[in-house]
Amino acid sequence: MLTACGHARLLTACGHATRLTPDADMPGTMQDKRNDLRVPLIAVAEVTEVASGTRLSARTSDLSRTGCYIDTLNPTPAKTVVLIHLKHAGEELQLPARIVYTSPGLGMGVRFDENLSPAQLAVLDRWVSGAAG
Repeated sequence: MLTACGHARLLTACGHATRLTPDADMPGTMQDKRNDLRVPLIAVAEVTEVASGTRLSARTSDLSRTGCYIDTLNPTPAKTVVLIHLKHAGEELQLPARIVYTSPGLGMGVRFDENLSPAQLAVLDRWVSGAAG
Protein backbone atom coordinates (compact mmCIF):
# COMPACT_ATOMS: atom_id res chain seq x y z
CA MET A 1 0.00 0.00 0.00
CA LEU A 2 1.11 3.59 -0.43
CA THR A 3 1.23 6.00 2.49
CA ALA A 4 -0.11 9.54 2.23
CA CYS A 5 3.32 10.73 1.07
CA GLY A 6 3.60 8.05 -1.61
CA HIS A 7 6.08 5.79 0.23
CA ALA A 8 5.37 2.12 -0.34
CA ARG A 9 4.69 -0.07 2.68
CA LEU A 10 3.84 -3.74 2.88
CA LEU A 11 1.82 -5.33 5.65
CA THR A 12 3.60 -8.44 6.85
CA ALA A 13 1.93 -11.55 8.28
CA CYS A 14 1.88 -9.99 11.75
CA GLY A 15 0.18 -6.89 10.33
CA HIS A 16 3.29 -4.77 10.74
CA ALA A 17 4.28 -2.34 8.00
CA THR A 18 7.77 -2.58 6.56
CA ARG A 19 9.67 -0.05 4.43
CA LEU A 20 10.43 -1.18 0.93
CA THR A 21 12.58 0.10 -1.93
CA PRO A 22 12.12 -0.30 -5.70
CA ASP A 23 13.22 -3.66 -7.11
CA ALA A 24 15.25 -3.04 -10.30
CA ASP A 25 14.43 -6.50 -11.67
CA MET A 26 10.70 -6.00 -11.48
CA PRO A 27 9.52 -2.44 -12.22
CA GLY A 28 6.55 -1.46 -10.11
CA THR A 29 7.48 -3.82 -7.24
CA MET A 30 9.34 -3.16 -4.01
CA GLN A 31 12.13 -5.00 -2.18
CA ASP A 32 12.81 -5.01 1.59
CA LYS A 33 16.46 -3.98 2.22
CA ARG A 34 16.65 -5.08 5.85
CA ASN A 35 19.20 -7.65 6.97
CA ASP A 36 18.19 -8.12 10.62
CA LEU A 37 15.05 -9.47 12.26
CA ARG A 38 12.65 -6.62 13.02
CA VAL A 39 9.96 -7.21 15.63
CA PRO A 40 6.99 -5.21 16.89
CA LEU A 41 8.18 -3.53 20.10
CA ILE A 42 6.93 -0.44 21.87
CA ALA A 43 9.62 1.49 23.73
CA VAL A 44 9.68 5.06 24.99
CA ALA A 45 11.90 7.06 22.65
CA GLU A 46 13.52 10.47 22.87
CA VAL A 47 15.13 11.69 19.65
CA THR A 48 17.70 14.49 19.89
CA GLU A 49 19.04 16.20 16.78
CA VAL A 50 22.82 16.32 17.25
CA ALA A 51 23.31 19.62 15.35
CA SER A 52 20.52 21.65 16.98
CA GLY A 53 19.76 19.85 20.25
CA THR A 54 16.06 19.75 19.30
CA ARG A 55 14.28 16.96 21.20
CA LEU A 56 11.26 14.91 20.29
CA SER A 57 9.43 12.49 22.58
CA ALA A 58 7.80 9.52 20.87
CA ARG A 59 7.67 5.72 20.87
CA THR A 60 8.94 2.92 18.71
CA SER A 61 6.59 0.56 16.91
CA ASP A 62 9.26 -1.91 15.83
CA LEU A 63 12.93 -2.60 16.51
CA SER A 64 15.93 -4.54 15.23
CA ARG A 65 19.60 -4.55 16.20
CA THR A 66 20.23 -2.06 13.35
CA GLY A 67 17.29 0.32 13.59
CA CYS A 68 13.71 1.08 14.51
CA TYR A 69 10.57 2.82 13.38
CA ILE A 70 9.45 5.74 15.54
CA ASP A 71 5.80 6.78 15.56
CA THR A 72 5.45 10.57 15.53
CA LEU A 73 3.22 13.12 13.84
CA ASN A 74 6.20 15.42 13.19
CA PRO A 75 9.18 13.33 12.02
CA THR A 76 12.71 14.68 11.91
CA PRO A 77 13.96 15.22 8.31
CA ALA A 78 15.66 12.34 6.50
CA LYS A 79 19.48 12.19 6.79
CA THR A 80 19.45 14.03 10.14
CA VAL A 81 22.05 12.73 12.62
CA VAL A 82 20.35 12.01 15.95
CA LEU A 83 20.86 10.44 19.35
CA ILE A 84 18.09 7.97 20.25
CA HIS A 85 17.34 7.33 23.94
CA LEU A 86 15.19 4.20 24.34
CA LYS A 87 13.51 2.87 27.50
CA HIS A 88 12.04 -0.63 27.63
CA ALA A 89 11.59 -3.36 30.26
CA GLY A 90 13.49 -1.40 32.91
CA GLU A 91 16.53 -0.83 30.69
CA GLU A 92 17.73 2.26 28.83
CA LEU A 93 19.92 2.74 25.77
CA GLN A 94 21.47 5.77 24.10
CA LEU A 95 22.23 5.08 20.45
CA PRO A 96 23.77 7.30 17.78
CA ALA A 97 21.68 7.07 14.62
CA ARG A 98 20.50 8.69 11.39
CA ILE A 99 16.97 9.23 10.08
CA VAL A 100 16.68 7.10 6.93
CA TYR A 101 13.19 8.04 5.74
CA THR A 102 10.10 9.85 6.95
CA SER A 103 6.37 9.40 6.52
CA PRO A 104 4.79 12.77 7.36
CA GLY A 105 2.10 12.43 9.98
CA LEU A 106 3.11 8.81 10.70
CA GLY A 107 6.75 8.53 11.74
CA MET A 108 10.30 7.84 10.65
CA GLY A 109 12.71 5.03 10.00
CA VAL A 110 15.94 5.16 11.98
CA ARG A 111 19.22 3.33 11.36
CA PHE A 112 21.60 2.98 14.29
CA ASP A 113 25.31 3.66 13.76
CA GLU A 114 27.35 0.58 12.86
CA ASN A 115 29.86 1.04 15.71
CA LEU A 116 27.55 0.16 18.62
CA SER A 117 29.26 -1.35 21.65
CA PRO A 118 28.85 -5.03 22.56
CA ALA A 119 26.83 -3.92 25.62
CA GLN A 120 24.43 -1.88 23.44
CA LEU A 121 24.03 -4.77 21.00
CA ALA A 122 23.39 -7.18 23.89
CA VAL A 123 20.48 -5.03 25.11
CA LEU A 124 19.06 -4.74 21.58
CA ASP A 125 19.39 -8.50 21.08
CA ARG A 126 17.63 -9.13 24.41
CA TRP A 127 14.75 -6.82 23.48
CA VAL A 128 14.38 -8.31 19.98
CA SER A 129 14.53 -11.91 21.17
CA GLY A 130 12.04 -11.18 23.95
CA ALA A 131 9.57 -9.65 21.50
CA ALA A 132 10.09 -12.39 18.90
CA GLY A 133 9.65 -15.25 21.35
